[in-house]
Formats: sequence, structure tokens, C-alpha cells
Amino acid sequence: MTHTPGLRTRIKICGLTREQDVDAAVQAGTDAIGLVLYAKSPRHVSAARAAELARRLPPFVTPVLLFVNASPDEVRAACDLIPAAMLQFHGDETPDECARAAAGRPFLRAARIPLDSSQSFDLLRFASDFSAAQALLLDAHVEGYGGAGKAFDWSRIPINVSAHLVLSGGLTPANVGDGIARLGPRCRTLAVDVSSGVEASKGIKDAGKIEQFVAAVRAADAYLGSTRHEHLL
Repeated sequence: MTHTPGLRTRIKICGLTREQDVDAAVQAGTDAIGLVLYAKSPRHVSAARAAELARRLPPFVTPVLLFVNASPDEVRAACDLIPAAMLQFHGDETPDECARAAAGRPFLRAARIPLDSSQSFDLLRFASDFSAAQALLLDAHVEGYGGAGKAFDWSRIPINVSAHLVLSGGLTPANVGDGIARLGPRCRTLAVDVSSGVEASKGIKDAGKIEQFVAAVRAADAYLGSTRHEHLL
């Protein structure tokens, strides 16, 4: 099964650290916010701080807690503070480690795609291994486990991936529409995730850029929907 052009592309703004940035993401119409619980990230927040930010969210906007090689106890402690959260495993976690830490909660698993095209990455095998994940988040394989604003070669994604995908890594208002058009037909559904592309500086979001990003996604959805309609006529 592949993505149907014209479906609404869901949007996650990741790496939020301030109340005003949470409010800006909500106001712009995003579907989820990402809170980074990885101490080495410049966008890191504590679990207690993540809970404060998550309490600002209205219904139907999902907080996503990002972990990198965290212990199940760390994950559970954060989940106790933010019961409505979805989880995102962005390190070297195995399928069993993800399942154990998630303990039945929905989770995303990051697939870190090498920037060097000579290095292979079998996304179909990865999707099979992590079939328990609600979606696979595609990010560039960079030092520091993401957030570097680097885009991988989108043509490396197979034509038919039987999974929900979240495109991340180097997205901006200028290129997200192209990403949706190119990768949407290759998967069951496609969502997008942006961090550095809507920032004034690391961990500090720009409300105007968030609005531009959301507008670019909606424009891409509208264009693909109209194109599909024309083909049906």
C-alpha cells in the first residue's frame, strides 16, 4: 500500500525548549511537538521541564519524547510525568529494547540514513525489524544523533515501503514541499519533522519560520490533491 496524494501531511516541530515556541507551534497548526530528553543535545530539556511544556498543549496535539539509548527506567520515569506522550527512539536501540522501554506505548523509531551514498542502508529490512513502531522517522546519520540540519539523498528511499514514514533531516520551508512530493508516493503515509529549519538558534524557534513551514506543507498537500483530482477526471 502506498501513500495517496492529497492526504493531509502531519507536522512535528522538534527540539522545543520555551513556552512561546510551544505556543507558536500550536498556533501554526502543528500536530506534534518534540521534546529532547538526550543530555548531549543543545536542545535538551529535563523530564520535569518537558512536562511543564507539554501541559501547555491543547487536545489532539501530541507531545513526543525523544530518547537516545536511554534505560527503560529513564523512559518510564519521563512517561509517568507526561502520560499522553508518544516516544521516539533515536539512538542504537534494538527492536527488543524499544519494546521493553515503550511498554505498550506508541513509538517512533529513527532510521538514520548515511549521508555517504556508498554506505548501504536497507530500509525495507529496518521496517521489518521495527514493525512494532507506529512509524519510522527518516533522518540523516550524523554525529550527535540528529539535529544537524543535514538532508540525506531522498532518492535512496525504496519505491514501496509498507510503513508510515516521517521525513526529517535538513527540512526547511523551501524544500519540504519537494520532500512530500517525492517521498509521499513511496510509503503508506508521510509526515514531516523539522527542528533546525525553523530556528533562530539551536533550541530557539522562530515563530515566523514555523508559520512558513506549515504553510509550505499545506501548499504541497493542496497541489498534490489537485493533481490527483485532475488525473481522475
